[in-house]
Amino acid sequence: MAFAQPAITGFGGLPRVNLMPRVEIERRQRSTLIRRWLRGVIAALAVVALLAGAAFWLQTTAAVRNAITTQRTNTLLSEVAALAPVRGKLELRAELEGYRAQAMGTDLRWSALLATVERALPSGVTVAGFSLAPGGLLAAGEDPLAETGAEGTLALSSETPAEIVRLIRALRPLDGVLEVDGWEVAVENGVYTYVLRIAYDQSVYTGAYTLEEDSQ
Repeated sequence: MAFAQPAITGFGGLPRVNLMPRVEIERRQRSTLIRRWLRGVIAALAVVALLAGAAFWLQTTAAVRNAITTQRTNTLLSEVAALAPVRGKLELRAELEGYRAQAMGTDLRWSALLATVERALPSGVTVAGFSLAPGGLLAAGEDPLAETGAEGTLALSSETPAEIVRLIRALRPLDGVLEVDGWEVAVENGVYTYVLRIAYDQSVYTGAYTLEEDSQ
């Protein structure tokens, strides 16, 4: 057995000699180094275990959230599918309302127009007939007071002569009237007939079938 060389330490005091064998010193050093390595490995394993646990927890949480989201999506899809017939009926209703608004957009209240004309005529002059046709629908951006809504002819009659200019002047100030012009005057069996050409703006349309979104 080899012994370490005695080492004399100390200065100004009693001399001390290390008599421990070199093999024992090296064994103790190796033991210390091994313990340090074991502690390092255990610490590393603990860190890996913590990271693995955290990763597993995150994966499990994500899977649960994904399952909940998938279930909610499937529920919503089922509800939407159940509402498909209702949506189809609503779309059909909107389409039919659009057709009706297009077809009936030029709806006129003829009786109101004729009553207004009769009130403006001089005494003794009455409406004998009319031939009016509605115009087109109001386009976006157009002024309803400047676009023709209905136009045609009015036949007026009286038993005494009346100035046609006076008749024209009586009708021009009426609400909704764009223009009035004389066209024809005739006398038959003592009855005077005056045919006037008249045009109304689109304010005379009733608007009873206009869609709300079109009026906005």
